[in-house]
Amino acid sequence: MKNSLEEQNKSIVRKYWDGKWNERHPEILDELHWELTNRPMLLILLLFLQTIGFAQNSSSESKFIHPDSKLTEVFSGGETFLEGPTMSGDGILFFSDIAFTPFPGKKAGIIWAFNPQSNEAKVYRSPSGMSNGLMFDSNGDLIACEGADFGGRKVTKTDMKTGKSIILAALYNGRPFNSPNDLAIDQQGRIFFTDPRYFGYESIDQPVKGVYRIDKDNSVHLLASNVDQPNGIIVSPDQKTVYVANCNFPGNGNTSFLPNDYKGVRPTGSGSVFAYNLLPDGSLQLKSKLIDFGADICPDGMTIDKEGNLYIALGDRVGIFSPDGKKVFEIKVPQATNLCFGTGNFYRTLFIAGGKSVYAIETLKEGFNVIEKH
Repeated sequence: MKNSLEEQNKSIVRKYWDGKWNERHPEILDELHWELTNRPMLLILLLFLQTIGFAQNSSSESKFIHPDSKLTEVFSGGETFLEGPTMSGDGILFFSDIAFTPFPGKKAGIIWAFNPQSNEAKVYRSPSGMSNGLMFDSNGDLIACEGADFGGRKVTKTDMKTGKSIILAALYNGRPFNSPNDLAIDQQGRIFFTDPRYFGYESIDQPVKGVYRIDKDNSVHLLASNVDQPNGIIVSPDQKTVYVANCNFPGNGNTSFLPNDYKGVRPTGSGSVFAYNLLPDGSLQLKSKLIDFGADICPDGMTIDKEGNLYIALGDRVGIFSPDGKKVFEIKVPQATNLCFGTGNFYRTLFIAGGKSVYAIETLKEGFNVIEKH
């Protein structure tokens, strides 16, 4: 009889913990009060509920973040807007500093090189072609998405031994891209990149804001046209899924900032992440809208660990999601636009670019990087 009652009480506690308790609705608490009154033994279990709650949160944290780890600002010298962090095989972090030319100064963009061991930062390249997303391929070459607003509107590759660059893709069907934004590389060396448009004086020459693939022979293929404003992109470690973030800002097909004195009805943005099956020939097949953020959150850059968990820049935090789209943890940050795991000794370090700063935090997961042999 005693065991049966204890199991019943545990079941009730579990019911309130699994979702209902966190909602804190008054009617839920009324129901809980009634059950406490009629089942006094339950009180003993509920006295420990807050402790159980902390244990669950700590458990989630302990799976992803080292218990002694704290978010640290490792670089604060950005000029305008930092994006696209990626680490070379020798442990140097590269990231873009995007200039918005309507702002005073008419800056031409920077690619920074930062050594996290010495804390030394230097300009690697400026003008940058208004580079945004960056990634190293398996040969150690730097691949860059160059955007609009007096940028290159192309995808380039730089040989890090010689410093010489080549154009991988600048046109599709004879027309310039809108504004190459971010990229991912699979283990075959194929480059997947997104092409939205958020700002820039140039005409919009592509009829869709697309997701593209560049093959080893430099041929370019349009893979997806169902995303309003494709932004962050990443390939799963098993090479079976491509994830694309839809950061539909400002929304409703608009592609630029509104004037500061605008008083009219504002557009409605939306945010989501789509999952696609990556087929053997490199084409994509829509699997699902994996995550729907609604109108309040605009997902930006993404990275992934070796277990397939997604790390998504969400403005003032990094959301961590399981491969099936379930939110499992989040990291609060002052600002987050893009992120990456490091290489070598930094393979568990998450680097987060946002505003004029780069932040770092130690995790308990190994990042998946195509530059490392798997």
